[in-house]
Amino acid sequence: MASSLDQLKASGTVVVSDSGDFESIAKYKPQDATTNPSLILAAAKKPEYASLIDKAVEYGKAHGSTVEEQAAEALDQLLVEFGKEILKIVPGRVSTEVDARLSFDKEATIAKAKKIIGLYKEQGIDKDRILIKIASTFEGIQAARVLESQYGIHTNLTLLFSFVQAVACAEAGCTLISPFVGRIMDWYKASTGKTYVGAEDPGVISVKSIYNYYKKYGYNTIVMGASFRNTGEIKELAGVDYLTISPNLLEELYNDTVAVPKVLDVATAKSLDIPKATFIDDEPAFRFEFNEDQMATEKLSDGIRKFVADANTLLGLLKSKIAA
Repeated sequence: MASSLDQLKASGTVVVSDSGDFESIAKYKPQDATTNPSLILAAAKKPEYASLIDKAVEYGKAHGSTVEEQAAEALDQLLVEFGKEILKIVPGRVSTEVDARLSFDKEATIAKAKKIIGLYKEQGIDKDRILIKIASTFEGIQAARVLESQYGIHTNLTLLFSFVQAVACAEAGCTLISPFVGRIMDWYKASTGKTYVGAEDPGVISVKSIYNYYKKYGYNTIVMGASFRNTGEIKELAGVDYLTISPNLLEELYNDTVAVPKVLDVATAKSLDIPKATFIDDEPAFRFEFNEDQMATEKLSDGIRKFVADANTLLGLLKSKIAA
């Protein structure tokens, strides 16, 4: 019998590798790959990636005056160096993240996204193979709206925990969103003391509701479930557009032959009675409704802080290399 991973792919779900490790990406043959500062930091500590760090450091030295400037330039280049190597393995696209410290600055996010695309262009890589990853703040969603409509730059809105964020992203014309299944479940488990399994998992329920809403109203934005804690969550979302999966869970699915029936489909979603909503041009409504969701509010701020911390650690690593 086909592996659970192959069955998942056969359900119509595109499998994406949630890793910066080239060997694991090659093994599981995903369509796309997605990275973030935490994943790049983990990979950068491995000796086999030292050459990429060296390239980034040399770039930083050539494009900055102070050590701070050089490290910042090197960090942008390091993300692109990893992206370039990943694109040699996957046939589709790679997600590259905008500095999380810019999460509440629309114009700075736009500028950084354009710079990243420019760095890829210098490597001979077309913008259509890149997804610019942006935190799903109101400012981030508005930046994505401009990038998509004015510059044809594809965006991946990450750290998405609520229906409100998802609706605004669809209205903004974002190419893809990454609702964080496992982190939603983590919050509810800590909050209630309950253990959630399968279809009762709050993260699974959230992604299903977003998927059904998008298909009901014909939005083209791709729903990519992310941040999984177990393969049960993954199997409950079989049929969703994309799933980005870590190497350890890909390995479990690769070695498993348990049946993975299709759970989500467009025809069923279109038949559902779901009210229409709008937030993209109503900032007060967006902020109020988002603030009403305690889980989403806490997990977004927590996620941004963690990405910033890992980016700062990466910067520290690059500074030490530059100084040496």
